[in-house]
Amino acid sequence: MFERVAPSAGGRLLESIWFRLPTVSEKARRLRVELPEATALELPFENGTIRGKSWGDGPTVYLVHGWGGWGLQFASFVSPLLEAGFRVVTFDAPSHGESEPGREGPKRATIPEMADAFRAMVAAYGPAYGVVAHSIGATAVTLALRDGFSARRVVFIATATDFRDGLAQYEAHFGFGPKTREQFLRRFTRRFGPLDNFAVAPMVDSLAEERELPALLVFHDRSDRETSAEGSAKVVDVWPGARLHLTDDLGHNRILRDPAVVTAATAFLSTERAVGELGGVVQETMQG
Repeated sequence: MFERVAPSAGGRLLESIWFRLPTVSEKARRLRVELPEATALELPFENGTIRGKSWGDGPTVYLVHGWGGWGLQFASFVSPLLEAGFRVVTFDAPSHGESEPGREGPKRATIPEMADAFRAMVAAYGPAYGVVAHSIGATAVTLALRDGFSARRVVFIATATDFRDGLAQYEAHFGFGPKTREQFLRRFTRRFGPLDNFAVAPMVDSLAEERELPALLVFHDRSDRETSAEGSAKVVDVWPGARLHLTDDLGHNRILRDPAVVTAATAFLSTERAVGELGGVVQETMQG
């Protein structure tokens, strides 16, 4: 209907849907591992508060969740990282989890806001030795890198790499057509620039020409239905020295709780020799 009668109204509706966060059940948010006592963090951010937790001392590793996620999705990483001698910081982005609403209001967010919130956390709680980021959290970290953030080692898991794919899925699901798409993209570009600017591989390719990037290890499951493993392969191709490890039957979220993924990521973060020590574990390719 919107396509034929009112594509501009369809563009507004698509924009409203695009920035809306999914509802997360209490069952999904329940802790599956026992955690040591944490220090609660509260950081004023624009008109709200970001809430998070920290554990331990030593070089800091930040855990950065994705769209609709929350900091304690990374609970399985906390104790192994502590045992490896790291300080661990996790947080809920604006409008996520326990944090207060952000720029877009309750239950809504944007990737630039998530990137800004991450950079604010680093500014407040200390430089990052390492980062573990999931899905759109990896996109937010890439934006932060583009804007001057630095770290020694980075782990991306189930990276969201190209949002044109997501737009196509929305169009198919809701029945939007090309006129509605054009109206949405016009509105999006007016606020944030072209959607193509958020594609991770081209961002990384440009960054690699400008400066040295952190060491990167990427995990992605072949059966992930939310983000493309091929997209992660493209990122690895343009990120100098990066390694890709593919998994099977873990999907988009369960991969965050997989013991082998947690162990390999912790080893990678733990020493400068980690890439060589992991050897074939992290050198698996899309054909592996």
